Amino acid sequence: MATVLSVSGSPSAASRTARLLRHLDRRLTAQGHEVIPLDVRTIPADALFGADFRHPAIVGAAELFDRAEGVVIGTPIYKAAYSGVLKSLLDLLPQHALAGKTVLPLATGGSPAHILAIDYALRPVLSSMGAGHIVQGWFTLDKDIAVGDDGTVTVARGAAEALEQVVDRFSAALDSRTARLAAAG
Repeated sequence: MATVLSVSGSPSAASRTARLLRHLDRRLTAQGHEVIPLDVRTIPADALFGADFRHPAIVGAAELFDRAEGVVIGTPIYKAAYSGVLKSLLDLLPQHALAGKTVLPLATGGSPAHILAIDYALRPVLSSMGAGHIVQGWFTLDKDIAVGDDGTVTVARGAAEALEQVVDRFSAALDSRTARLAAAG
């Protein structure tokens, strides 16, 4: 199975985006993938906003991208765009950090008015970074993500079914890529 880097681009420690990603990580793990979580907000601000390409945290993040066969990119949508911390990280990665990788873009937000942000804001950047295959992304409304007192995540029924489908398509695309690479030797 594939190694998947699951990137949360939320600046918030209590992020619904990050919690949703960790919830979906469990599904990918159950399907046999190795999932490595990365919360961009944990990268030191001086490295991100000072454009310190040599900072150990930036070098480490670049190594995680390099190691992964698949990448899940999750971001809250602010003013019809992905988060600034995610933008900062993507700017510091090598130009072709996603070359040949299967990528699943996911977004969360408070209004369905932001639903196209994945295709108009995030997808072009992922494509410019060489993503081999960007599967259909998904936007989830904040109100459809509930976090219990114990930290458990519950996703509203319709949203949960849609997310399961996009995650399963991502997983199938990874499996297909892995099989093709194994056959090529």
